[in-house]
Amino acid sequence: MDKKSRTEKKFRGMIREDIRPWGKFRAYPHAQVRSLKIITVNPGAALSLQFHHRRSEFWVVLDKGLEVTVGEKTWQPEKGEEVFIPKKIPHRLRCVGVEPARVMEVWIGRSTEMDIIRLQDDYGRTS
Repeated sequence: MDKKSRTEKKFRGMIREDIRPWGKFRAYPHAQVRSLKIITVNPGAALSLQFHHRRSEFWVVLDKGLEVTVGEKTWQPEKGEEVFIPKKIPHRLRCVGVEPARVMEVWIGRSTEMDIIRLQDDYGRTS
């Protein structure tokens, strides 16, 4: 996405990286966070193409082998890549690799699992 939202700029601006003798860490802001998950997707499987009314999401790609769709853009992110998904923007996660692959998902905004609007779903689920 070319134009970053205020929410994304604010969230990314609060991420801090600290270099240590043994390496580094990235600290993510947690005041706005409602949920933190590690999502594992099996080879050939995909989450729904979905969006949320009440939350944005921030994904950190933990493994290679994923395909990410955000809005009109679809790509295979690198391990460690960070992806911001604004609320109300369709998105999907698919495993195109031969091993299960993971992302860390951070919810930004007050929301629950009920805030999923499914546009497409390989398993016949509806919102």
